[in-house]
Amino acid sequence: MDARISKTSEIESRPANNLLRRLNAPDYALLAPHFAVDEVGPNHLLYSPGDDVQVVHFPCGPSLATFLVPNEDGRDVETILVGREGAVGGIVSEGFLPAYTRICVKFGGPFARIHVGKLEAAKARSPSLRNIFARYADCMLAQIFQSTACNAIHSIEQRTAKWIIAAMERTGDESSVPLTHEQLATLLGVGRSYASRVLQSFKAEGVLDTRRGSILVRNHDGLRLRACLCNDAVKMHFEEVLRGVYPTEEPNHSSAQG
Repeated sequence: MDARISKTSEIESRPANNLLRRLNAPDYALLAPHFAVDEVGPNHLLYSPGDDVQVVHFPCGPSLATFLVPNEDGRDVETILVGREGAVGGIVSEGFLPAYTRICVKFGGPFARIHVGKLEAAKARSPSLRNIFARYADCMLAQIFQSTACNAIHSIEQRTAKWIIAAMERTGDESSVPLTHEQLATLLGVGRSYASRVLQSFKAEGVLDTRRGSILVRNHDGLRLRACLCNDAVKMHFEEVLRGVYPTEEPNHSSAQG
C-alpha cells in the first residue's frame, strides 16, 4: 500500500499534463531536470510559420494551445486545440524544423517547456519514451484528420457545439468556457456576426448563455445533442493508443508505460 501511495504522490507532483503523468518514473526522470514551468497569458504566440521549433510546450491544467493556419484573405483558421492531453512543437522530429502554422495560447495558464535537444537526448536513451511520444503524434494526426472531415461535412451549429465541448473537457470547467464571439468565429472560420447568430440560436433553445468573455452552458445534454460525433471519435482513438491521457478521464496511475 505504501508503495502505491508513494507512486501516486510522485506522479501527482509532476506538471498537470496527462501525457507527462503517463510516463513511467525512469522516463520522466530523464526529462524532469530540464523542465521549466511558466504562467502564460492568452493570445501569447508560441510559434509563427517558419520559426525554428526549439522548445516543446506542454499545456498544464486548464491551459489550451491552438494551431492557426493563415489564409490568403488574411484570416487565420483554427485547426485543433491541444490541452493537458498533449504538447506542441517538436514531439517526434529529430533536429530543428520550421513551424508550419501559428501556435498560440488560447486559454492562459501554466505551460511546462523543454528544449527540443534535451527531449531528443532523452528519447535516444529510452525506447519506451520514444514510443509514448510517437503514439501521441499518431493521436494528434488523428485529431487533424477528424477536424478536416468535420469542417467538410458538418454544419456550423454542430461544429460550434463540438468546439465548446472540446474546450470544456480540456479546461475541466463544466459550466463555462472563456470564449468570446470573435474567438469562436476564428475557431469556426466564419465572420463574427455569423458566430453571434449561431450563439443566439443556442441561447433561444436554452442550451447556452453568454456573458462578457465567456460562454455559459445551461443544458449539457442539449449541447451534446447538437454536436457532431467528432470529439467522440478522437477520444476513442486516444483510448486505444494512449489510454487515460484524454482529459475526460484521470490518468491511470497504475498503468504508466514501461
